[in-house]
Amino acid sequence: MDMEQDTHHKKVAFVTGATSGLGLAIAKSLANAGYTVYGAGRRQAPSDVPANFTYVQTDVTSDESVRKSADYVFSREDHIDLLVCAAGSGISGAIEDIPVDQAESQLDVNFFGVVRAVQSFLPALRQQRRGKIIIIGSIAGRTGMPFQAYYSASKFALEGFVESLRYEVRAFNIEACIVEPGDFKTGFTGARQKIVPDKSAYRDTFEKVIGVQEHDETHGVDPMVAGEKIVQLVGSRRLPARITIGPLFERFAVWVRRIIPDGWFEAFYRIYYKL
Repeated sequence: MDMEQDTHHKKVAFVTGATSGLGLAIAKSLANAGYTVYGAGRRQAPSDVPANFTYVQTDVTSDESVRKSADYVFSREDHIDLLVCAAGSGISGAIEDIPVDQAESQLDVNFFGVVRAVQSFLPALRQQRRGKIIIIGSIAGRTGMPFQAYYSASKFALEGFVESLRYEVRAFNIEACIVEPGDFKTGFTGARQKIVPDKSAYRDTFEKVIGVQEHDETHGVDPMVAGEKIVQLVGSRRLPARITIGPLFERFAVWVRRIIPDGWFEAFYRIYYKL
């Protein structure tokens, strides 16, 4: 195979949130599958990554930072095959207790961070008339989580965003899919910010609920399972609108949520979270 052919078949991916958790697992799995991966994140460059992984310091809350990262990729590559938006953060607490500016910060990372990445890479995908976009959502974007209202809101927003995106880019042979992970064993649990004032009326209930949630997270699935699933997904001929991954029980709950009355599902959640 000559150099021109080799370049033509080279697979290039840009992954946000690639310094830890699901983002890092996805970036590693793609690199192991032969992709040239540009892994973006705010933290220090990850260790123990394949040679075809290049760290790109990126703050998804900054328009300029995301644009510069896209420019860097295209200064080295003549195309991109895959954009994966996996950067995310979490805050927890009662809706009443969380200041609006902190709620806005949650949306800025989880929702508008995705918007910035898509807007920065979409022109190139459109001009080359091909490419795939994977957005990492959450099962919390399919059913509201107690004491994680703003996290759920950010993930619900991504559901509608991806549905709209799919309609708009179809004519350019670009596909988009939202992946809805359940509980995976990552550093996300320890990094979550808990906002519970000392005199909060919700403190006791919050502690019970967050205890259940953190137990499920710390006993979740190995994140490399998610990475391998993404590799399989992007290798498929067509991307579905959405796919749920993670523990079987949680995937079943998402399916059940679609077919039973709201009151029944709320009753189940009250029992499960000891509300």
